[in-house]
Amino acid sequence: MIEFYLDGRSGVSPYLQLVQQVRHALRLGVLREGDQLPTVKEVVTHLAINANTVLKAYRELEHEGLVAARPGVGTFVTATLTTTSLAAHGPLRMELQRWLARARRAGLDDESIEALFMTTFRTAAQEDIA
Repeated sequence: MIEFYLDGRSGVSPYLQLVQQVRHALRLGVLREGDQLPTVKEVVTHLAINANTVLKAYRELEHEGLVAARPGVGTFVTATLTTTSLAAHGPLRMELQRWLARARRAGLDDESIEALFMTTFRTAAQEDIA
């Protein structure tokens, strides 16, 4: 089961953070069809957020066809976002962990690492388009 977290410094609204976390879990194979999401009450208790925030996230995921609510039972995953390249994730994750360790040894904090990664990611994506 997925365990949600919120990053108050991200600038992303809480409901969108929940939506993104479910999408990421679906892409990485952490969540699969038939898995149950935490109940609204569990998320509210764990994150100390408004129930409407969780409901809004779950409704968006339902609208996207990724989950379905079963009244009185819970919300369940109905689709996946994994690709056939899931087997490549392990080696890539290990390589990324080594890179992160080098970045930390070089004195970069989390915010600097994220900025470097995102800038490089966007630049590479733009170069692929050109």
